[in-house]
Amino acid sequence: MMLIPILLASIVAAGHCSASVEEVFASHKVVPDVIAQAPNQFLKVTYKQGLVAKEGVELTPTQVKDQPLVEWSAASGDYYTLILTDPDAPSRADPKFREFKHWVVVNIPGNDVARGEVLTAYIGSGPPKGTGLHRYVFLLYKQSSKLDFKEPHVSNKSRRDRPSFKAAKFAETYQLGNPVAGNFYQAQYDDYVPELHKQLSEE
Repeated sequence: MMLIPILLASIVAAGHCSASVEEVFASHKVVPDVIAQAPNQFLKVTYKQGLVAKEGVELTPTQVKDQPLVEWSAASGDYYTLILTDPDAPSRADPKFREFKHWVVVNIPGNDVARGEVLTAYIGSGPPKGTGLHRYVFLLYKQSSKLDFKEPHVSNKSRRDRPSFKAAKFAETYQLGNPVAGNFYQAQYDDYVPELHKQLSEE
């Protein structure tokens, strides 16, 4: 008789683990705050110590300060664009700088991010004190071919062109279509944030 409740518990647990990208993005309002349509696949994003950024899990700015490993299945000859964006700048209640651009890599051959063209260098999460949880959204777009991106290159020492970014508008400009994969985590202020803000100049 003990098998029945164990079986039921397994079914319920499996149900919780099988939420689709569409369901997760809708429940956290990534759709429509960032994109109009959710991708079909989750993107695998792993930080140091094996921390996985997925489905709105909360991580700290300290945990995500270094560039993560991002993985997906890709065919040889395909090119991709990877974006990390924060729609909750300066806060989710008052997102007047929506979105804040954290990372943009284009012309990624296959799934080799290191060989892509970095338009905006990676910076981790820097939510101001008292602004609550921010969503940090990874979006992967499949390009039609290798493209010529007319965008300034922004270093990890600069906040230039980072505020008031729109991932959907960027995708529209370069005819990237809808994202093919995505994921996101959430973070709020910790003691690393002032260090990150000090790192970024206004230039």
